[in-house]
Amino acid sequence: MRKDSKEQHRINERIRVPEVRLVGDNVQEGIYPTREALKIAEQQELDLVEIAPTAKPPVCRVIDYQKFVYQQKKKLKEQKAKSVKVTVKEIRFGPQTDDHDYNFKLKHAMNFLSEGSKVKAFVFFKGRSILFKEQGEVLLLRFANDLEEYAKVEYMPIMEGKRMSIMLSPKKVTPGAKKENKKEEE
Repeated sequence: MRKDSKEQHRINERIRVPEVRLVGDNVQEGIYPTREALKIAEQQELDLVEIAPTAKPPVCRVIDYQKFVYQQKKKLKEQKAKSVKVTVKEIRFGPQTDDHDYNFKLKHAMNFLSEGSKVKAFVFFKGRSILFKEQGEVLLLRFANDLEEYAKVEYMPIMEGKRMSIMLSPKKVTPGAKKENKKEEE
């Protein structure tokens, strides 16, 4: 018999070990010969499903296999829905970015952080502008300092080739703090 690609567990006659540990509802738990475990499953009109194949002896459960697969898919879907998707927004500066551009990009970073996105700010050095590394570092540190109430610094300015970057992640804001921030803006 060929194992179906859809089935990730061995069921019924596909279990080819001499004995199994049997668990499940309406079953006397213990170690049984595989044939006897199959008979118990057939009497209840359910399937014998291998849950833990690496255990000694393998653990099998007497359940309805289709229902089991459905519940596993449902759990997986719930876990996926609960997982948080983190987006990283990038903001690019030159080593001699003027105040207007800086403030414009600062406002965008505030919006990104309030939405829950991480912000990666970097200074890109072209040609001879690599001589102004200190200016780039000062600019990034000023940027991090201005966003201090919105974000925490994940890592300080790092030189990566011709780019110096800094990563900022949003601070956890409590609902009361959001209301206070809105009042301050008005």
